[in-house]
Amino acid sequence: MPSYLVETFLARGAAGERQARERLARSAAKAMTLEGTRVGFEGSIHVPEDEICFFTFAAPSTLEAALVAQRAGLEPLRVIEAISSGKETQ
Repeated sequence: MPSYLVETFLARGAAGERQARERLARSAAKAMTLEGTRVGFEGSIHVPEDEICFFTFAAPSTLEAALVAQRAGLEPLRVIEAISSGKETQ
């Protein structure tokens, strides 16, 4: 299943709010899955200097990723497909 990056605004001084938003994202993804649309919350990345927070969801399409973000109250600025590779350890 593809991953989608949901870009949101999060002020520099509001880092603690990220955890609350993660709980909402996880809950919205679980609710959608129970309703029949498989969506998974994968995590978040806060970039305080840019006042941006990215939330990553596994979803069937951009539409479902945007919907879960809206249901979580994330107020997405944009939703885009993301491709990542695993971390290498040495």
